[in-house]
Formats: sequence, C-alpha cells, structure tokens
Amino acid sequence: MSAAVQTKDPSRLSARPQAKLEGELQAGLTPLGLSPRRDGLLYVPAGYRADRPAPLVVLLHGAGGSAHHGIALLKELADGAGLLLLAPDSRHATWDIIADDAYGPDVAFLDRALHQLFRSAAVDPARVAIGGFSDGASYALSLGLTNGDLFTHVIAFSPGFMAPAEQRGRPRIFISHGTQDQVLRIDPCSRRLAPLIRRAGYDLRYQEFEGPHTVPPEMARDALGWFLPAAG
Repeated sequence: MSAAVQTKDPSRLSARPQAKLEGELQAGLTPLGLSPRRDGLLYVPAGYRADRPAPLVVLLHGAGGSAHHGIALLKELADGAGLLLLAPDSRHATWDIIADDAYGPDVAFLDRALHQLFRSAAVDPARVAIGGFSDGASYALSLGLTNGDLFTHVIAFSPGFMAPAEQRGRPRIFISHGTQDQVLRIDPCSRRLAPLIRRAGYDLRYQEFEGPHTVPPEMARDALGWFLPAAG
C-alpha cells in the first residue's frame, strides 16, 4: 500500500490506502463527522476485519440529494459483499465541476474523508471504485478518470457527461442508462459517452435497460458483480 500523493492540483486526490492503521471501525452506518452542515456517511459491513483488506466504493448522490441517497445505491448489497461504502455530501446542491465548471471544494472534502477512512480502515488498493447516479455519475466519471491511479473502477448510473481534468491510469468503467430516461436522455448522454470512452482505450461495460431515470435493483447487482465477480 502506498503513501499519500503530494499534489496541489484541485482535481487530484492525494489520499491512498495505507498499511499502518489507527483505531478500529465498528460495523454499521455512521456520519463522517467532518462538517456540521453537509457531511457524509460511512458504512462498514458486518464481518469487516482489519486483517482482511476490504473493497471500497465511494458513492456520489444526484443533484439536490445527500449522502443518504448515495449510500442507498449499494447499501443493501454491502454486507454480503463485505463492501465498505463512503458517501460524501456535495458542498452545495450539486458537485463543483457541475455547479461552478471547476474542481475545488468537493474534491478537497472527499480527500479529507478518504484520508480519515484510510487511517482506520483496511482497504484493498486493487478494489477501489467511485460511483454515482445522475449528476453523481457524471462526477464519478470525471473524477474517476482524473484519479485513475487511485480508483480501479468507475460505476456510472445514468450519467449526463464527463469532464476529466486529465486521464490517469486505466480504471474499468461500468455505465447503465434507461432508454425511457426523460431527465438525462440516453442519446445525448450515455450513447454519446460510451463510444468516446471505448475510443480512449478504457475497458467499458455498457448496459441499457427499459426504464426511466433510476437505478433498478438488477443494475445495482450487475454493477457489484462486475466490480467484485465473486459477488455476482
């Protein structure tokens, strides 16, 4: 496991999983305790053990949502998969690159949350994903490709766009989108993004489903099975 990366780039995350841990984690859902107003949540699965590094998914909510919406994307599947879930709140109604057309406070807050988590949690550096729904999916694609030296996988449920500051590493990518989506229509969104991602050389799993702007349970299960094949 590597030490933190030194960077002042506002689009870059410096936190990395580490071998030496401080403190212990208790199973269940707890607040991050990093902000009095918009904070975030950590879910530690039943059966978590510090001597068995666990997979981690960072989950990002859609516009107007909160960490509770983010964590709900995979919470029902976390215990069976032994999955750590980290869900930050955006600093404002949505994520910085979408609201302000620039990376900044949301990256900084997520970096603080990851540094805190990596100090106390045994995380498998080969299984670190970032994912989200709607605006959260767009942000997951953007931040995940920018920080592909941390994130090994990106899970995007119904994204609208992607705006990576750069491309680092080669994270694997999962995208799902409903053909009846009236919020972020599939043609200008995922059907446009998928060919761009493939041409850029990424390993992409792309799935369409008959339905609106949502994450059907079967799509959540498919995404988890793709991320952790033994759990599928």
